[in-house]
Amino acid sequence: MQTNQNGVILPNWHATTILCLRKGKDVVVAGDGQVSMGDTVVKSNALKIRRLASGSVITGFAGATADAFTLFERLEAKLEQFPRQLTRACVELAKDWRTDRYLRRLEALLAVADANVSLIVSGTGDVLEPEDGLIGIGSGGNYALAAARALIDRDDLDGETIARKSMEIAAGICVYTNTNIVIEKLAEK
Repeated sequence: MQTNQNGVILPNWHATTILCLRKGKDVVVAGDGQVSMGDTVVKSNALKIRRLASGSVITGFAGATADAFTLFERLEAKLEQFPRQLTRACVELAKDWRTDRYLRRLEALLAVADANVSLIVSGTGDVLEPEDGLIGIGSGGNYALAAARALIDRDDLDGETIARKSMEIAAGICVYTNTNIVIEKLAEK
């Protein structure tokens, strides 16, 4: 049982598997559609992936939906302030997220990617770039990440296929992940 800062009992929300991967020129972000409260599926077709910066940035979230929308808006503003500087925009967002009294209470995790970099952004001030370009967040994130790592070196699979197969594997293991998969891919330059 979770409570907020005022002692109010919060529902036990479980949701989301987000996978971000890079293979060759492919930059792919995939997310499932399930939102659960306790042992009940509340929604099966939630959209947890957004394009920002005129479509040049793809981001996915794990955590509270309203918090994620707030973070998407803040990140969009940072990207306008620092055009084509995703890492700088994410660092500035993380600083605000960690120090702002309102933002500090937001419960979410972001996977963010553009043509050059993939990042994990958290409310603790972390902006992490995985060395292999693979990110898995959310309740099924580790399952999808493990599957993607197992498939990434296969020459017969492109990034989108790897993302879909990895998400399907995660959905077969994690009860908080479903097969309503949304995939966004950055267009090649």
